[in-house]
This record gives sequence, structure tokens and C-alpha cells, in this order.
Amino acid sequence: MKLKYAVIGCGRISPNHIAAAVKNKLNIVALCDLEESKMDETILTFNLPNTVKKYTDYKEMLVNENPELVGICTESGEHGRIALDCIEAGSNLIIEKPIALSLEEADQIIAKAKEKNVKVSACHQNRFNKSVLKMREAVEEGRFGKLLHGTAHIRWNRGEDYYKQAPWRGTWEQDGGALMNQCIHNIDLLRWMMGDEIVEVVGMTDNLMHEFIDAEDLGMALVRFANGSYGLIEGTTNIFPKNLEETLYIFGEEGTVKIGGKSVNIIEEWMFADNKDDSEEVKEKYHENPPTVYGFGHNPLYADVIDAVNNDRAPYVTAEDGRRALELVLAIYKSAAEGKSIKLPMEKCSTIDFKGRFDR
Repeated sequence: MKLKYAVIGCGRISPNHIAAAVKNKLNIVALCDLEESKMDETILTFNLPNTVKKYTDYKEMLVNENPELVGICTESGEHGRIALDCIEAGSNLIIEKPIALSLEEADQIIAKAKEKNVKVSACHQNRFNKSVLKMREAVEEGRFGKLLHGTAHIRWNRGEDYYKQAPWRGTWEQDGGALMNQCIHNIDLLRWMMGDEIVEVVGMTDNLMHEFIDAEDLGMALVRFANGSYGLIEGTTNIFPKNLEETLYIFGEEGTVKIGGKSVNIIEEWMFADNKDDSEEVKEKYHENPPTVYGFGHNPLYADVIDAVNNDRAPYVTAEDGRRALELVLAIYKSAAEGKSIKLPMEKCSTIDFKGRFDR
């Protein structure tokens, strides 16, 4: 039986979700957006059947269509509210990153999903990159030995045209800045690879080039993990003249791995003391060259969530994973705003807390 699927929000990222839904043979029953033209364009682009209904009110859509799986692709600030309504209606969810903009909403999503027994996956699709899966395998096999430190570099470019496409971008109410929007994928990977549990975070953020947005265009942080290892984060949208790289390094006592490319899709260094595999063969086998920074991860993420729903198991990327990525970004924001290290775990924090931070 094909799951009944609907998408809420037909903006920039939604084609990746629709394409994955088509590829995974979901029964697409509805689209929802405030602008009918965007839904029309989606139907045309993907040659969707005329049975697909269009809604401007997602609550009406939930009642009428009763979708079993929903992709939430709206502006970030609406993710939490919409997710809670979808869960209440009994729908399983794939939520575009970030899972929410406050820890309180993320916790509500996690709690309500358990109460209603629905599956919720945060859309951190880079976890499905071939290169990332290979790195994760090495971590789980203990090939690095003692983990020493890891670094995440996101050196991208976003100009004024990008922000003009959607006025919610770069606002504290609906988005956050470079770390929350562009960098959260690699921040998620760093935390995941280095053992998840964090003791403290020291961060600095600034708005150097983007006076037309509220939030940061540069963020840097030092992270101390509970296992004694460290993390370094550098994220920016100021790179001239275009996206340069998204790179993840893991350094251990017995291993060094570097994944690079535009969006962590190419293994550039693969060195282990155990000499268990040929580094050149690994680099060649796990190399991908996606046409955009979104990569190829949406298809396998959708396949995994469908299987999780059908077999009543947790998805590979959970709502808790989404909360952890959100928490780390918010900890960096809080540290930068308060000028001190922030201890984790955090219970309450939201992007709204930093409104006015870079007002000129």
C-alpha cells in the first residue's frame, strides 16, 4: 500500500521533497501553499496527476486528505507550529531543517510524536551521503581510536538576491542566520560523528556583509564534547564570489578523514593505522558530484522514513537528532550574545531571544 503523502510549502527546497516522493512511489494526494501559482508550477514540473488537490490552508488539508506522511517545507519559523498540528492529526513527518527555531517547540514535537505514535524525521539528508555513511561506519567500528577533534567548515556565498526571493530569510522570527540556515547540516554531522553529547560551547557571531538581514553571516565556535574530544565550527555566507566548500574533518589517534566538495560529498583524505582498506579505492568508490549543495540524500531519507512507518521503527534521522543540531546552533548564538561559554544541555532557547543583536 502506497502511503498518502502531502507537502506543505512549495518554495525553494520543496522540489527535492516532491522528487523523492515520486521516486519512492508515494501516493501524492495534496500540495499546500499560500500562493496557488507555486502549487501550479509544482504540478506542471513533476507532471503530477489531476487528482492532486491544492490547498492554501494546511489544517483543511489535514482534515480532508488525512495524509499518512507530510513533508514540511515552509519557512523555518513555521515548522514547529505546523508539525504539532500534523502530529495531532496523526500524520508522520519529514521536517525540513531546522526542526524548529526554539528548543521548547522541538521538545513539544518529540513528546507529541511519542504520544501519538507517529514517526518524525528531521531532514538532515547529508547523513545519507555516501562519503558520510563511510565515515560513520569508521566511527562506529572504532577505527579512529580515541577521537581527538573534528572541524566543520561551511564556506558559502549568499547575496542580496537570495534574501530578496523570500523576505523571511535572515530574520530572527522565521530563520536565523548562516549557522541556522546554511550551516546546520554540517553542524549536525560534526555533533553526530563526535559522540553527540556536549559539555560546553564558546561562540562568536557577526554580521559583516549583509546589512539587509537581521542575523549573522559569520559564526565560529569551539565545542567541548563529553568524551573529551573537541570541535571547531566555521560557517559563513561571505565567501567571494561563490560557494567554495563544505568540509568535515575527523581526527583520531589512529585515523584521519576529510570529506570535502561543495557539500561534504567527496572523501579527500582517508588514512587509518589498521590499513584495512585502500585509501585511493575508498576515495573513488564514495565520490559523488551532485548538481547542487542539496546533494542526493533526500531519496534515501524518504525511503528510510517510509520503511520506518511501515515497520514501526525509529527513522535513521530522528526528531531528537534535529533537536541536537538546533541546540548546538542556539548555544553558539547564546554564547556569542552573552560573551561567555554555555553549558549543555539547554532546556530553553529560541532565535527570538537574539532579536536586535546586530541592529545598526
